[in-house]
Amino acid sequence: MTTSGGPGARFESPRAVNESLRSVGYLADEGIAAVVFLADRLGKPVLVEGPAGTGKTQLAKSVSEMLGARLIRLQCYEGLDESKALYEWNYKKQLLRIQAEQVTQEGETWKELEEDIFSEPFLMPRPLLEAIRATEPAVLLIDEVDRVEVETEALLLEVLSDYQVSVPEMGTVSATQIPLVFLTSNNTRELSEALKRRCLFLHLDYPSVERERQIVLTKVPGIEEALADQVVRTVKLIRALELKKPPSVSETLDWARTLVILGISHLDTATAKNTLNVLLKHRSDIDRAAKELVTAEE
Repeated sequence: MTTSGGPGARFESPRAVNESLRSVGYLADEGIAAVVFLADRLGKPVLVEGPAGTGKTQLAKSVSEMLGARLIRLQCYEGLDESKALYEWNYKKQLLRIQAEQVTQEGETWKELEEDIFSEPFLMPRPLLEAIRATEPAVLLIDEVDRVEVETEALLLEVLSDYQVSVPEMGTVSATQIPLVFLTSNNTRELSEALKRRCLFLHLDYPSVERERQIVLTKVPGIEEALADQVVRTVKLIRALELKKPPSVSETLDWARTLVILGISHLDTATAKNTLNVLLKHRSDIDRAAKELVTAEE
């Protein structure tokens, strides 16, 4: 994985990325491997968009695993602010320090006390600052970035533009090494053009039948190739329906594991209908899929 091609470069080539991802159980295509390779060489974040359940979060986790790097995750949600994303001060600890000064009456000036309570022992770093300050290899995952407000998105842009954080009481903290950064989005809202310009873009859709079949064969011990093929072709048929929640890759794997546990070697219509609750999580989706399976059989 490591290369002598340049300082800080982690990968020899896109092919090396592909092979390393495969070694940790993530089956990438050439496009995915190329984007990860370029993100490292260019020092740019990767914005990964696509439907829920297509392996966006798992990509960051797998890159972290194959590098032996620490995974630092910022889970985004509505209302996420700077104190949860960047840093905050330990106010309780600061108050105790002030009270201790009053009790001991050491005669410390307020300026000296202020410098003390706004120092490293009182700082509570959150994921963004943790990633910037990391001295060991790190992968920063900013998950579901489309859930945050525009103001928080602007904060992310500021941090990722220069890989540094300004702490007014302590000064500027700059990254000693550039972490690999992945931002995932389910595309529930349009992200700013400024953030998109800062990132390399990767769209992950549901995998092809062949790639999903390989995923099932890799991840589900004991499954026969014929059954794996039936499973992924049936899932493809179901995903084409108008559903509240199309099945994710992880739900495909759950369904395949269920069939193996039940000792099924051939997926007929009756078995598929009886186990759809593992694959689909809405009653209306199950009914629609069951009807489609009967129609397809006819």
